[in-house]
Amino acid sequence: MTADIHFSPLALTRALPFLPLAQGDIDYQVDRRGEPDLINTLLADPATKVVLTRGGLVAVPRGQGDLVDYENVKMRLATLPGAYVGEELRRYPEAVAMFLGSYGGVRGECVIAVDISRVPEIGEGAVPGAQPNGVLGVQDAGTVDGAMGLANANSNAAGKRAGESGGAAESAAPFGVPDSAGQGADDAFDESVSTLASHAAPKPTLLQQAVTRFDWVDLRGFAPHANAREAGQATSAVTLSIWHSRQRFCPTCGAPVLPALAGWAQRCSNQADGNRILFPRVEPAVITAVVDGQDRLLLQHNAAWKDPNLYSVSAGFVEAGENLEHACRREAREETGIQLGEVRYLGSQPWPFPASLMMAFKAHAITTDVHVDGSETVTARWVTRDEYTAELIAGRMVAPGRATIARYMIEEWLGREL
Repeated sequence: MTADIHFSPLALTRALPFLPLAQGDIDYQVDRRGEPDLINTLLADPATKVVLTRGGLVAVPRGQGDLVDYENVKMRLATLPGAYVGEELRRYPEAVAMFLGSYGGVRGECVIAVDISRVPEIGEGAVPGAQPNGVLGVQDAGTVDGAMGLANANSNAAGKRAGESGGAAESAAPFGVPDSAGQGADDAFDESVSTLASHAAPKPTLLQQAVTRFDWVDLRGFAPHANAREAGQATSAVTLSIWHSRQRFCPTCGAPVLPALAGWAQRCSNQADGNRILFPRVEPAVITAVVDGQDRLLLQHNAAWKDPNLYSVSAGFVEAGENLEHACRREAREETGIQLGEVRYLGSQPWPFPASLMMAFKAHAITTDVHVDGSETVTARWVTRDEYTAELIAGRMVAPGRATIARYMIEEWLGREL
């Protein structure tokens, strides 16, 4: 008599081999963060590399902002000489310098990121990106799925040259990135502006020139085109810069805060309250590829997503006091009515929109009847590999963006690259 053999759909599951926002190999050198005058000391070293962030975007050489929507192209971070940046930081104390770490070796290259969101623009006051509604990651939808939907939007919209008008500025709105309003565009086109006023204008500083001399792109558009090291540098820089832009005051006493520990912390300015040290907040989230006994994958469309054809896997924030596996099971049950059995870990990557850490799992469904909640999840369905491929070819389904962990989870199940 032949034995009844049951095949587990998780039996061949393997850890995700590559994640675009989890490539960093830099040595954080945490023990150096408290060194007096560390930033200025490093900026005086020719081996120090300086990169820029602004409004949740990273600076790339001019012209590269147009490459984000193309396959098989390379992008790199724009850099500035450390010696010049040191002078600029003394001029603009509102700029935030962050020591990302070092690669050691013979050169001993160190990397510093400088966020210039609050550096006054040419002829203007504060940069619009410094305001709470103008920093990437501030206008979050309150769910992990909300950020997932934005990740699949036209990544070309989130960058290009600051001050450009037209389609790029309009389509940048979903990312919460400021358009050209308030950047002196009227002065550029109004012929009635006196020449005397233009002659009297001071020469733009290095950091002010950077706003228009570089292209500014979203991390989700940059990382898939960058080498591993620069993808890691950009991820750390954007994560810290968004936190500094969002948290201006102590959450305990409400006093203004100042950067501390080489940009990796903040110090409350309230001496009466002990000048407490504050660290970046990380919001854990789970994302789960759900498969059934026939090895079909459950895909769903979320109400927050702009593209009606975008389908992805289950995701949600971890509740207070909840473990990760319980969060996977709860989210699947709440969104689709599916009950999960075995859950296996796949990998993780940061998702700084604004402060998530995405932890990926693959789970076995012990029920298959789908009942969506109708509010957060609009529709969900089981697909085989052939069915999913056919849906992609026909355009009835769109895969998650190349920077998302969801894409690589689907590829792990599919057995090939999308």
